[in-house]
Amino acid sequence: MKQQVSLPGIAVPSHTPTVPAQEHEAGLATGTTHTLLAESASIPEPAELLPAELSAKLPTEVAPETATEQPATAEESTIAADAAPDVADANEATEEPPAKTEETPLFHENESPESAPEPASAPAFEPVVSEDAPDSASALAAEASPYLHGAPATEAPDSTPASNAPQPQTPSTMAGPAAGGMSEQDDWPPMSEMLQSFFVFEPTIATPEPITVMGIDCARPRGLAGLAEAQRQLAEQADVICAGRLLLEEFSGLSLAGSETTGGESPATTPTIEGTTLKARLLPLSTPLEPLLTRLSQLRAAGERVLVLADGDPLLFGIGATLVRRLGSTAVRLLPAVSSLQQACARLSLPWHKVICLSLHGRDDLRPLNVACGKNAPLCILTDARMSPDVLARHLLDRGVDWFDAHIFERMGAADETVSHLSLADAASREFGPACTMVLVPAAPARRPHLGLDADQLAVDRGLITKKPVRAAALSLLRIEAGHVVWDLGSGSGAVALEASVLAHEGRVIAVERSAGRAMGIQENRRRFGAANVEVRLGQAPECLPGLPDPQRVFIGGGLSGDDGDDILGHVCLRLPVGGRVVVSCVLLDSFSLCRRFFEDMAWPVEILQISAAEGKTLGGDVHLSAMNPVFLLAAQKPAPSPIQSGAQPESR
Repeated sequence: MKQQVSLPGIAVPSHTPTVPAQEHEAGLATGTTHTLLAESASIPEPAELLPAELSAKLPTEVAPETATEQPATAEESTIAADAAPDVADANEATEEPPAKTEETPLFHENESPESAPEPASAPAFEPVVSEDAPDSASALAAEASPYLHGAPATEAPDSTPASNAPQPQTPSTMAGPAAGGMSEQDDWPPMSEMLQSFFVFEPTIATPEPITVMGIDCARPRGLAGLAEAQRQLAEQADVICAGRLLLEEFSGLSLAGSETTGGESPATTPTIEGTTLKARLLPLSTPLEPLLTRLSQLRAAGERVLVLADGDPLLFGIGATLVRRLGSTAVRLLPAVSSLQQACARLSLPWHKVICLSLHGRDDLRPLNVACGKNAPLCILTDARMSPDVLARHLLDRGVDWFDAHIFERMGAADETVSHLSLADAASREFGPACTMVLVPAAPARRPHLGLDADQLAVDRGLITKKPVRAAALSLLRIEAGHVVWDLGSGSGAVALEASVLAHEGRVIAVERSAGRAMGIQENRRRFGAANVEVRLGQAPECLPGLPDPQRVFIGGGLSGDDGDDILGHVCLRLPVGGRVVVSCVLLDSFSLCRRFFEDMAWPVEILQISAAEGKTLGGDVHLSAMNPVFLLAAQKPAPSPIQSGAQPESR
């Protein structure tokens, strides 16, 4: 009986001739011609393949060693001969023992390879003939013939013995029968396809290399000539080199003007430097950074080696921090160098751990500079073409910050490096390059506003100033914290704004005044005390309020007596966050009534204070108490919204 090996994913021809169950059982009992298949089912010993000429002469049946085998009847032999003429012709010439060939083992359908007998220990094969099934040998021989000779198991017409002679077979054609009606070539799939259908091969995706961010020492020559050996190898192995335009031009020696606006990669035309030619494409940094970061991530995912160059330490206001935040720490490898901050402090013999470092390179927000000025500590500022040292010097002088000396380093480390030691007034009148390191060192104690400012310390227009006792009570009701944004609406002389800046020293205080004269007085008072974190806005509320940042605290010192009182209060309440506080100072009873009614309608809890104070003045060589006008203070805090109860129905009217 023909046995087949079932492999997953391989279709076995369904038209292969089979043997009835009775013959199958009889064949197992007799051990006649089908024992050749059983022998081939065992694991064969290693043997060399025979040439094609000899394989054609192989017999299909093992010669019996005993005479106990009974021949089949003439009728059954005729049927077997008609089904497999090649076997009959081959049996006529069986004069020598069969030679073993390497074939694909065929196992019984209930027999596993592990249960097959090992040929090394198996005894010599002696067929035993069963009297119950004397004719099974010829039938099994006819079935085994297609496996041995590669011929289709179809009924062949009468032909001459020459035409029925077995054809030379190769080991590959002896692996299995050809399907009936198909080509005589082997129709089994290649071994690679068989293995792929049997085993599940999952593609292995290698983890891409991290993006290397390499710092360039600002005090060394730029380009490959100034790199260490390990840094040079990274540049030579990189597929893409990304950096700012100026740094990329200094590194490669090419002109990349206009390339940062398009964001495209330049062709690999980098020059040969000291006998080394870079293969990398050049990618200039461009703003906004989001498309560039996406491009770098795509290049990394594609398996390309990406090298990003940065000045000094990439984590000191550099591209390294942005890449780590965008791609993750495992996708970025950082190689820092000596930063410009360290170099500048070393030139000035200044301990740089005591220096406040800021970067205005590519930034327009001056609030960190305004806050840092009041800390009376050295400042190191990284500048660009827009926020140049002269622009920053004029900004600080306008806010009264004049107690610093400026040390400005242009093109630090380059052959044309320039160092300037100036006052802020001198720095404001000069011009500087696009990329500078500016170090501000305090030359005098810092001036700061304080709580309880006297009226004679301020520029006051017609006595419009909130009295000292009222300021103290109002600030206590506001509960200002360090990082808060505070509005002072109807600022007048700016006294409340100046004292609020002492409490919100890490935040912002915005003084809004509709009178141009009083707004100029606020600016003068800011200069007198060096309150850099106080901003002055000239405008009419509520029209000027939408352009302001959202506040956490609001003080309203006036301006509610007109028709816009409700609108001002409504806008303030809308912009305040939950927990935000507003304090209103009212001298007129109409303003007091307006505020009380408004907060009651809003269902905000309100604190009401009435302050009556008297100030001691000299009169006739003695002191008398001069009463101040009584002032009402209303303090309200925005409550959290009430939770909506599920299933609640509105009341019917």
